[in-house]
Amino acid sequence: MSGNFKPSLSQSPFLKVPSPDRVLGRLKELALPGTLFSTPRGQFQHHFAINEKLSDLNLSVLDRLFSLSKNKVDLDYDNTVCFTKKQDAECTYHKKLGYIPGVGLVGSKIVYVENRNGRSNAAILQEETLERMFGHLGSKGIKVNRFRADSASYTFKIIKVIEKHTDKFYIKARMSAGLASTIASIKQWKQIDKEKEDTFRGETFYVPFERAARDTKSKGELKAYRFIVTKEKRRDGQINAFTGEACNYSVIITNDEESQVDDTVYYYNQRGSIEKEFDVLKNDFGWGKLPFSVLEQNLVYLQITAICRNLYHYIIQAFSKKVKGLLPSFRIKKFIFRFIAVPAKWVYRSRQWHLKIYGDIALKI
Repeated sequence: MSGNFKPSLSQSPFLKVPSPDRVLGRLKELALPGTLFSTPRGQFQHHFAINEKLSDLNLSVLDRLFSLSKNKVDLDYDNTVCFTKKQDAECTYHKKLGYIPGVGLVGSKIVYVENRNGRSNAAILQEETLERMFGHLGSKGIKVNRFRADSASYTFKIIKVIEKHTDKFYIKARMSAGLASTIASIKQWKQIDKEKEDTFRGETFYVPFERAARDTKSKGELKAYRFIVTKEKRRDGQINAFTGEACNYSVIITNDEESQVDDTVYYYNQRGSIEKEFDVLKNDFGWGKLPFSVLEQNLVYLQITAICRNLYHYIIQAFSKKVKGLLPSFRIKKFIFRFIAVPAKWVYRSRQWHLKIYGDIALKI
């Protein structure tokens, strides 16, 4: 970004813009040594990059801008794949080299970033990542009301961590023989839409993770959760051996026993906006083209650009209230063409510098 704006910003008598190499050199200085983790049954070590100081800085900026600590927030967690051929990148589940950073979001605001190498998929040691994320949020007085995540979070250890730090959670469940047998016992199914005669929705209560609790000697922590099931008839007619129906199933596990079934599914499905946010980060803020050669330095880049994304979120909201033609939904490229890329020049008059702007930008006073 420094290289893109330097020709224009250098014309200002008040600014000295560093070169891109100087900016990258400064970012390298913020990197901390990575950490190698092992799993009880795994034979490989997992390379993680964690930078607690930058995480705290990001939360301090967010709380200053949006007052996150005043009310309980809804938190999403997900991992995305940043494909790269850097010297320490490892093969992801896509069979391509890259990193798989874990990201916490409150709406479109990034509250936590932790980098992991490509071989360490989203489920591996996620409970420890979430503990660190919740710890940072708690240190800033930010409390979580509702939490959403995909099926990578559907494990005994992870759900126990989530349940400890949140009021309600909604997680995509993975099918198992026990869960399928429980689904088969559901008697009441509600047709979702009259136009979709082959899609139904129901709910049941089920005690998952019995084997995991037995292996960790934690049977006393087992409990029944609410499972909301959406089923759709298969076009190929293949029968499920456990349910006896030719259907595909989508299941959500939650501890929310009060919300209506359809409302719960609708709320969970809203997390699809995370993919749009990852698209913004990769295409507008550089996550798709990492500049450094090692995991730890690239984490600094991810965190700094995440802070830039949060600042832009605040700026576009504020400016759209004052400038006609700007909307809060504008991507950064459109914002630049509509508001930044306007003809102007610095004029020295009456022993002062004045910025003379040409064009018609209508301000709402």
